[in-house]
Amino acid sequence: MSAESSVKSSRTDSELEKSKLELNREVAGRTREEVEHDEEQESDASSILAANDSQRNPHLQPPLAQTRSHSSARSTRSYTDGYTHFEHEDDEEKARSDSKTQEQGKEFEVRFDGDSDPWNPKNRSILRKWGIVLIGSACSLCVTCASALYTSTYAQMEQEFHISRLVATVGLTTYVCGLGLGPMFLSPLSEFYGRRLIYICAFGMFFVWLIPCAVAPNIASMLVFRFIDGLAGSAFLSVAGGTVGDLFTKDKLSAPMMIYTASPFVGPEVGPVIGGFINYYTTWRWSFWVLVIWAGMLWVCILVFVPETYAPVLLRRKAIKLRKDAGDDRWKAPIEIMKRSVPKTVLWSCIRPFQLLFFEQMCLNLCLLSAILLGERLKHFKAFALVFQNSHGFNQWQLGLTFLGIFVGMVIGVCCDPLWRKNYARLVRKNNGVSEPEFRLPPTIL
Repeated sequence: MSAESSVKSSRTDSELEKSKLELNREVAGRTREEVEHDEEQESDASSILAANDSQRNPHLQPPLAQTRSHSSARSTRSYTDGYTHFEHEDDEEKARSDSKTQEQGKEFEVRFDGDSDPWNPKNRSILRKWGIVLIGSACSLCVTCASALYTSTYAQMEQEFHISRLVATVGLTTYVCGLGLGPMFLSPLSEFYGRRLIYICAFGMFFVWLIPCAVAPNIASMLVFRFIDGLAGSAFLSVAGGTVGDLFTKDKLSAPMMIYTASPFVGPEVGPVIGGFINYYTTWRWSFWVLVIWAGMLWVCILVFVPETYAPVLLRRKAIKLRKDAGDDRWKAPIEIMKRSVPKTVLWSCIRPFQLLFFEQMCLNLCLLSAILLGERLKHFKAFALVFQNSHGFNQWQLGLTFLGIFVGMVIGVCCDPLWRKNYARLVRKNNGVSEPEFRLPPTIL
């Protein structure tokens, strides 16, 4: 009996302890709910008092965001183990100050003053604008002509350097690689420093590095110098198109853009013609000396006749003049407010082409089409020599003249551009003003 009584007493003691624990939990739960209820009542009462005070004195009315921040702070204080943050009000004040700064920045933002502003490149005279376009097109023609003129030097270079035709062809490859890599960092640099500075520096380097090509002692130095030449000369294949867009409005852009676009396509056909006569009557080194003279004259024309045309850089110069004349440092150009670093911009400019190439199917297909067309055109430099020299006995200058057929075809194709533009406009009008990518395919297919 004593054992049974002890067991019963232990059971009753454990049941009592369980009941006490459950009672404490219920009390704690009710206490928490009551605390939350009291805090909600307190916040409601504070909001009612604030509303009454604002009705009595509207000048003392607190912002709604501030009232919410305090109530959220009180609620946060009871649940965050003592870690209470009052940053909402500071964020509101910071946002207000930023908005005020932006409004003041827009008020003192430097812009072009319509059609009478001499800083606007579109307001220059027609003669001046066409002169700039022709100089840019001539520079582009010189750069692309240098790539093809090199092919006329193969025979003499093989004898002097004791190399095969395959090794001599690598000089053409390195030049084209330079033309492809240069725009990835020259184009973003022009957005910070302007187009004129890029033209002077890049084409100046192109002009200077043609001299080592003319005096190259071996094929290794020739390959290196050719790569640097292509890298520097690529500025007029990537940046010069922006200059044409800077000078003309959209309704007058077709003709100058057609002239500029034709120059890099015509250059590879002009190069063998010039190089054929040079290498037939003199040594291969004079091919590069002629390019040195040509590039030097164009570089002087850039220094004298080609001004800055990039609108953000011109606005920065205008802002500097306004700050100096008015004595007010608040005048700013958009490029001065811009928070972009040069290295980061250049890095993204090097990454984006590969992103588009690998992740955009249409871009990949267009790049493959362009690569095939360029490869076919460069293959003619070898194929024409095999056909016309070996089979028909043409000499060097006669072989160069065979490229005039491609030249004529290029000129006819460029002259047909206005017709395709009219066809594109007709298709857009027929589609209720909506443009589709397929509307630009007919000239590509033909």
